[in-house]
Amino acid sequence: MNYNNHLPMQMWCEDDKPASKILLKGKAALSDAELLSIIIGNDGFRNRSSLDAARLILNHAKDNLAEIAKFSVSELTTTGKITTAQATRVITAFEIGRRRSTSEVILKEKIASSKDAYEIFRSVLTDKPYEEFWVILLNRANKVLQKVQISEGGISGTVVDPKKIFKIALENHSSGIILGHNHPSGATFPSEADQKITKKLVNAGVLLEITVLDHLILANDIFYSFADEGTL
Repeated sequence: MNYNNHLPMQMWCEDDKPASKILLKGKAALSDAELLSIIIGNDGFRNRSSLDAARLILNHAKDNLAEIAKFSVSELTTTGKITTAQATRVITAFEIGRRRSTSEVILKEKIASSKDAYEIFRSVLTDKPYEEFWVILLNRANKVLQKVQISEGGISGTVVDPKKIFKIALENHSSGIILGHNHPSGATFPSEADQKITKKLVNAGVLLEITVLDHLILANDIFYSFADEGTL
């Protein structure tokens, strides 16, 4: 048992304080709660520590860092009993992590499978608490031209305008597109609305000679591919 846990952090042995521990032992030696406590900081605490606040937040997130990334400033201040400034630091840290993930995703010269498309969509849709709809634009050789956000909505859906999608595709001289959106609920199976908009976009693509190659639905670390499932 670490008896320091029952004392205010300022009375801990210096080696056991998270900020000191990361310097002495490296980042891998710290628990999720200790890392989060460093982000929160100790400003404003009297009878408890930032580690106590970090544990409250992690407990509310069921020890899942991906869930914390979805919390709002209000949820963090209420759950962890921390200040708005501290909650803002947490939100900022997770956003930096998400953007790092995005920057690490190098658009492949050619999309050869649904997994390739998933990696691109994952970089922009991970941890989003609401639905967003994106499109990957491709040339005739299935090389990526760019990825574009079409819309964002609420927890249960977002409005998709076919005219906007194909206007962007035509302006960029795309020969094919891949559709993608997320399900914050965690379920990947397409809803009736998902099936209808996919069919509508496929049919519109035929008229404009822009092929809809696939539609991916992402949820956490898994995805559903209309093309792979033969439902396109």
